[in-house]
Amino acid sequence: MRKLSAVIVLMFLLSGCKSDERILERLGMVQTSSYDLSEDQRLKVTSSIPVVNPESESRRELLLVEADSIKEARLLFSRKTELFVVSGQLRNVLFGLNLTKAGLGDYVDTLMRDPSVALGVRVSVVDGDAGTLLSKNYKQHADTGQYVDHLLEKEGGSNSIPQITLYEFSRDYNDDGIDPIAPIIKETEDHVAIEGIACFEKDRYRMKIPAADGMIFALLRGGLKQGEVALNLGEDGGRKRIVMFSSLVSQRKLKVIRSENPPFRVKINVQIQGSVLEYTGSLRLQNKAERQELEHEISAKLSSEGNQIIRNLQQHHVDSLGIGQYVRNSLSHRAWKGTDWSKVYPSIEIEFHPKVIIKDYGKYN
Repeated sequence: MRKLSAVIVLMFLLSGCKSDERILERLGMVQTSSYDLSEDQRLKVTSSIPVVNPESESRRELLLVEADSIKEARLLFSRKTELFVVSGQLRNVLFGLNLTKAGLGDYVDTLMRDPSVALGVRVSVVDGDAGTLLSKNYKQHADTGQYVDHLLEKEGGSNSIPQITLYEFSRDYNDDGIDPIAPIIKETEDHVAIEGIACFEKDRYRMKIPAADGMIFALLRGGLKQGEVALNLGEDGGRKRIVMFSSLVSQRKLKVIRSENPPFRVKINVQIQGSVLEYTGSLRLQNKAERQELEHEISAKLSSEGNQIIRNLQQHHVDSLGIGQYVRNSLSHRAWKGTDWSKVYPSIEIEFHPKVIIKDYGKYN
């Protein structure tokens, strides 16, 4: 009797497992999704799903729907494919520029609450229509979603653009002392290009830091472990003086000074060490005095461009550098809550003071 009961229980367990089985060939594992605002103000969602069938001519399947929410879009996807659509392999979410201007808060929150979506999913902005970029086929790239993923990973690894995840975007959005950022890319005729860094006021896109200024922005925002920057130091006898500064390592110290008018002054002191990879000027770098002269010139150039970036951020009411976090830490909780940071921030004095140290300069005569 006991053996019979055990057999019956085992049969029920085996039959119950049938509903939970997932056959790989039947799964549509979304790797990249894009979100845009349609002309009638609905959410336009495009998802890229790799095709695992080796006999298929296509390397991916594209699904496109218009819906009122991300969750509704997923339901509509299921009606357009024989695959069981899942988000466990999602790596990138691309937001079109129109949608970022309207606000991303609700969409990021929805993705954050989805247990199947990893917190490390990358967030990027597309200068244009994100769905159009994701749907386009580029030569030598069978899967546009993977192409964008590798591009962002490579550029993020060199610190030219930040690698922003869902968690980091949501964290900064919900922090009253810093505004979120994200890399911004753009579709061209035959490739995808890094446009720069999208800066938000809360969850709304306000301005762009050009890609050429990405490294200087990285110095302003925090510690740099590896990077390189090319600077034009003017002309000498009609010849451009260019310095290529590589292997950059930096440390940032931010100091808040209380004052009357404006109520705060902020100094951003950054010590930068690096190697001169290329230099076309007349200074002899093996000479200590002339090498120090070049250090001062590079520091002055970085200071000028960095302070211009700061002024631009303030004009757009965007605190992408997290100045508010340091001001908040210098005040009591009550004083901070009594401060309207969004109104105070654009008028405070913020100064960038870089100090450059050339640690290596190769062989120069």
